[in-house]
Amino acid sequence: MDMETKTYTYVAGKNLDVDGSAADPVTTQLVRNSLNSIANQMRNTLTRASFSPIVYEANDFCVALYDHNICLLSQAPTLPVFLGTMNFCIEAAVEGVGGVEALEPGDILLYNMPYGTGSHAQDAAVVMPVFMEDGELAGYACNKAHWYDIGAKNPYCTDTEDLFQEGVIFPGVKIYKRGEKNDDIFRMVEANTRTPDYVLGDLHAQSASARAGADALVKLIHRFGRDTFRMCVQRMFDHGEAMVRDFFAKLPDGIYTATSTMDNDGLTDETIDFEITVEIEGSTIRIDYSKVPDAVAGPMNCPFPSTVSGSRVAIGMMLGEGGSPAEGHFRPLEVVTRTGSMFHPVAPQPCYLYGWPLMHAMEAIYEAFSKAAADLVPSGSAGDICAVQAYGYHSETGEFFFNGYALPVGHGASADADGATLYVPALAKSTLPSAEIQEAKFPFVFRKWNLAPDSCGPGKYRGGLGVDYEWQVMHDARLISTVENTKTPAWAQQGGLSGTCNGFTIEYPDGRIEKRNKVTGLPVPDGTIIKIHCGGGGGYGLPSERDPEAVRRDLEEGYISEQHARQYYPHVFG
Repeated sequence: MDMETKTYTYVAGKNLDVDGSAADPVTTQLVRNSLNSIANQMRNTLTRASFSPIVYEANDFCVALYDHNICLLSQAPTLPVFLGTMNFCIEAAVEGVGGVEALEPGDILLYNMPYGTGSHAQDAAVVMPVFMEDGELAGYACNKAHWYDIGAKNPYCTDTEDLFQEGVIFPGVKIYKRGEKNDDIFRMVEANTRTPDYVLGDLHAQSASARAGADALVKLIHRFGRDTFRMCVQRMFDHGEAMVRDFFAKLPDGIYTATSTMDNDGLTDETIDFEITVEIEGSTIRIDYSKVPDAVAGPMNCPFPSTVSGSRVAIGMMLGEGGSPAEGHFRPLEVVTRTGSMFHPVAPQPCYLYGWPLMHAMEAIYEAFSKAAADLVPSGSAGDICAVQAYGYHSETGEFFFNGYALPVGHGASADADGATLYVPALAKSTLPSAEIQEAKFPFVFRKWNLAPDSCGPGKYRGGLGVDYEWQVMHDARLISTVENTKTPAWAQQGGLSGTCNGFTIEYPDGRIEKRNKVTGLPVPDGTIIKIHCGGGGGYGLPSERDPEAVRRDLEEGYISEQHARQYYPHVFG
């Protein structure tokens, strides 16, 4: 296999060949806010019309607008790591149908090839080219959403060995041509899913969301005029780039390296170690993945678009800027990968669990940045979503059921505050449906849902607490677990200590207890209890420097036990 190292430099695609500095700043802000409003309208359309709780409750989707050069105009605050991949989705979908020349008004495209979307095949991208009345291509309205099932070997997989086990592929097809529905493609979608009502409902919702964005973008361009709109967009791009460059120019130049260890590749129990390097050179940031291992045999490979997206999200969250990013924000970033590696797999290498190495990579990026400045980033999180899913066919109704959601974990402490309990950065806008909603929809009941005492990493500022979940299956089912980081705890800094690792335990009705991490299709009988421990975040600073009053407050709240306090904070007890 060709293992050539390739360097990809992102400079916001093409400029618009206009002078952005000539744009009026007030008008530019009106255009920017209007674009963000359109993205929010697209998001609302999708959530209100979708059929799947994973979309309308868990926010496992994204929506965005791009210009005719496939440069990001706006995005709604949904799943962060999807949003950095959408330019790749558009490029691949358009290429799949024959290029820009093959696009016509009213077309809507469907694409889910992992090496172009950056995701597994269940994350389906819908792209609608936006045309003005005179036929000029103005841009693209697009979205990507997680479908419940796409005909893979299992409804969710941890043990695939190639792309062909990971679900049906749509390599860029027109589901609407000049506004006319292509029934053949919809029939193909329906025939290749265990949950046709959910998937078809979501596909129609995605199409409606794209139309809403396309119509609103045309109206916005008419409102301001094409020349003014383009000047404002160019100024918006330039401002985003300047803001990011100003932030990174203040950091010391240097090369900073961090390593990460994953439990396994889903097929064996051997750990996977990799190294990521962050180079700061003036106002340019280079994230180098070229030293990572070759693509592994199991599905723990992250396609190139998500490797880029994770890098974008990591540096974007460091800035803490409240507004929605546009293409200019990404110009200072360079991403280096190696073709055929676990962060740049090629067909047909498996990548169903692409998000798990991505979560590890983002933690490694932050750890590398922590070596550039002591107060730049918090300590590490438990670095996983700790998802365990149950599925099967209900014996009374014959209906297929499938539950399972991403869970929040403990995050690391910072230089001036304790850590929190949140989703990992890649899934920062996710939400967790209530126990009542889940119990109403699926055959299981919750037994425990609480913060996990003593899970937080000790330090001057302690890490965020993990969460303990227990639910009981009330029907024969099969399990899929993607739990990671059961062997390696969160990283800490400045003398702080790690939090607890993640964990997954199965308690069978006959009393047997098994500790597991990744499983696919594991049979469990009615009455089985699922126990998930989401780990804690790393501490910051020496535990001996923690304020005694803060320790006493943690004891009163039940966040830590007296034994934990005496072990790590003996100064509190004199």
